[in-house]
Amino acid sequence: MSKYRLQAIVFVLVAFMLGCNEFMVVGILSDIASHLHVSIAAVGYLVTIFAMVYAVSTPFITILTSKYSRYKTLLVLIVIFLIGNTLSGFATDYWSMLVSRVVTASVAGSIISLIMTFTTTVAPREKRASLVSWVFAGFSIASVIGVPIGTTISTNYSWRYAFFAVSGITVIIFFLLLWLLPKHVKQVQGSIKGQLSLLKDRRIYIAIILVLFTAATMYGYYTYIRPLLTTALGFSNASLNILLFIIGIMSIISNRWSGSIAERGGLRGMPKYYVADIILLVLLPLALGTKVSGLAVLLILTLIVTLINSPIQIHFLNTAEREYPQSLVLASSLNSIFFNFGISLGSATSSVLVGTVGLKNISLGSAVYALFSLALIITLNRVIKAQKQTSKVSQPN
Repeated sequence: MSKYRLQAIVFVLVAFMLGCNEFMVVGILSDIASHLHVSIAAVGYLVTIFAMVYAVSTPFITILTSKYSRYKTLLVLIVIFLIGNTLSGFATDYWSMLVSRVVTASVAGSIISLIMTFTTTVAPREKRASLVSWVFAGFSIASVIGVPIGTTISTNYSWRYAFFAVSGITVIIFFLLLWLLPKHVKQVQGSIKGQLSLLKDRRIYIAIILVLFTAATMYGYYTYIRPLLTTALGFSNASLNILLFIIGIMSIISNRWSGSIAERGGLRGMPKYYVADIILLVLLPLALGTKVSGLAVLLILTLIVTLINSPIQIHFLNTAEREYPQSLVLASSLNSIFFNFGISLGSATSSVLVGTVGLKNISLGSAVYALFSLALIITLNRVIKAQKQTSKVSQPN
């Protein structure tokens, strides 16, 4: 097996490790609440706090550590993640659990940002989009495989062993990274102001808002995916795990499709998928009238709602690599940062709508966000095209 293939596998494992740590709590909420003698709602806040710390801390850490070796920085962050995750397994009360989750969340975003940066180093340009899509797929694999395994460990043994299992994976990944990562990577250092100059570029800040509204589009309905399947469609609780597994598989397929789009047209081909999102989200309240039509629409939405992931990540990386090399790590983190902010926006919107228009109609809020996203992707493509034409004109003959 080639070194590049091994590196690619390890990068996907890093995403899988991070995904298990973040998503696993959802599956073991009741067990943690019972052992720590707090309400399920209180443990549920850990999920919200994790997402917010992840989003807020990532840009600060990526900017402040940019002057250090990416190889050494990544290994240090992995060790901090290992400490935080292990402390979760040893938590004896709610506050120690909260502290441990804050520790892991504070470095998780920077870890995946550095992994994305290393993809530009180890992958040939023609394979970059494919590798990025596989890294994103690592998170989907965690939700499909890792979360059920964690739940099973928690049910049969203890929720603590679920965290210890992630710690075991982290130790293995640490030594694989120690062996496989390129140790001396050419990197351009810049001041904080110099790194933030990236955010003034219209191609970047429009793309950032697009990521945010795309995440809000998804989580405007996906936050309530379980009641949509059981209460709205009438599926039994016994069939819920199978249905969620199928949705997870569709998410993995979506990530691979996203990589293919990034290779064959990228952002230019995205508007039609947002049009499809809008149509499906508007029709979803009607489709929920039967199990077959409702499930079909939800599965198709899972396939297309986040196809932007790989094209937009490649856009961030390529733009920074060409014109803002001092901001490469920051650029690699923008997708995950603003996707998490979008999750919060979509979740909050769905929570408001479920109490006003009802569960079956919450997708209408997502349709509005999809409409905003459509306008943004069209605008972004026009800005990119104009920039290319300006560059051609300014080039000397």
